[in-house]
Amino acid sequence: MGMKAKGFGLVGVGMVLGVAASFQLSAYAQKTGTATSLPLDELRQLADVYGLIKTDYVEPVEDKKLLTEAIGGMVASLDPHSVYLDQKAFRDMREAVQGKFVGVGVEISNEDGYIKVVSPIEDTPAFRAGIKSGDLITRIDNVPVRNMSSDDAIKRMRGKVGSKVTLTIARPGDDKPWVVPLDRREIKVVSVKAKVVEPGYAWLRISQFQENTLDELAKKTKELYAEQPDIKGLVLDLRNDPGGLLPGAIGVTAAFLPKADQVIVSTKGQLPDSNQSFYGRREFYAQRGDPLAGLPAGLKTVPMVVLVNGGSASASEIVAGALQDYQRAIVMGSRTFGKGSVQTLRQLSPDTAIKLTTARYYTPKGRPIQATGVQPDLRVDETADGDLLNALRVRESDLQRHLVAEGEQPAAAGKDQAASLAQQQRALALLKDRKPLEFGSKDDFQLAQAINHFKGLKVMLAKGEPVEEKPAPAPLPGAENKPPELHAPAKK
Repeated sequence: MGMKAKGFGLVGVGMVLGVAASFQLSAYAQKTGTATSLPLDELRQLADVYGLIKTDYVEPVEDKKLLTEAIGGMVASLDPHSVYLDQKAFRDMREAVQGKFVGVGVEISNEDGYIKVVSPIEDTPAFRAGIKSGDLITRIDNVPVRNMSSDDAIKRMRGKVGSKVTLTIARPGDDKPWVVPLDRREIKVVSVKAKVVEPGYAWLRISQFQENTLDELAKKTKELYAEQPDIKGLVLDLRNDPGGLLPGAIGVTAAFLPKADQVIVSTKGQLPDSNQSFYGRREFYAQRGDPLAGLPAGLKTVPMVVLVNGGSASASEIVAGALQDYQRAIVMGSRTFGKGSVQTLRQLSPDTAIKLTTARYYTPKGRPIQATGVQPDLRVDETADGDLLNALRVRESDLQRHLVAEGEQPAAAGKDQAASLAQQQRALALLKDRKPLEFGSKDDFQLAQAINHFKGLKVMLAKGEPVEEKPAPAPLPGAENKPPELHAPAKK
């Protein structure tokens, strides 16, 4: 084509109603000047099929449609996170980093030909309507979604502010689907929330990593310490956080580590520039200025619990994994999503691009996240009734064609299917008439257990069984906690 594509690195999971859930800003070098032998026979066959469709199909088909669909199918065949972005999808993605878009507020994935809800976004039309993780969207405005791509489903769900869209929801265990009419709204994802839960203990929630996350983090933490100067325990809540901008994940982690030159995350891939280590220094999380300048000094030493669940993905797992590796925080909750790959955005034209998986990422100690996720130090159920939503959640390892972890063996089809179905049915029965949990509320079971941990009280599982308690980590002394550089940047 004679045009050099522009590349931008991405990390994230799923799609958030028309836009990629997350991506990073740092650019990766495009592989150029490499001689690649082309499979001429296969390309000739592709040209033959194209010609047959043009001459023999029942009605004329536009060249652009055929070629666009060919590109889309080729990229989508690789893994769940590689995708071709047409003009609208590319525009939607660029809007996403600003933390706002028009839709109903669900994060979705494509599963077995259906559109499955990974999680509803808090305080959105979908969330308020009671749509839950694990629900299947079977129709959009009465159009069946069977074998519809996530991109197509998203296009149908997006529209003008105030316009209506009707979703048909099938919930496993329910006899009949139910119809949910929703008004499209501008979804403004509030990146950071914070409050003093009780004297001495604070809660800081990051719902998604966006362009303004570090500015919001600085503002909220300063407000917390102004209200409560002697915080004895800080809960960093990353539950249901689908990921976001990689610089945001690096900056959030750096805000709590005592040294700036510590490795936060490393990446490894085929491109030389995909083999890098990212540190907690300003140049790795901000292009200009330092949004973390003047943070309360207590953030570096305050005892911490990081709350995670099966909806914590990508950038969230980078933060949780790094703070866990450095023993800076106790990770509490359930196993995370397992999105441990990096996507690179290659701009094909001024308004189209492909999002291509280019690397796996690793925690500071070299642990892979892909398909395995972050295991909590303390496994604590989400509610007093157990891990109800986890039985319904879709994780990376559940997605078709997911990039396998190093050494991972593909799971046998149908393995533990009966046990999984029984768990889902039990969870659905208990969740049927329950309102969505508001994180940070007085009814937040896991948050209560985190506060118990700070106080030296027993951390309880849902059935009243005590978890083997671990002491809160002491402040890091420094140099001996710095790991070796696992994936050094290629020499230029």
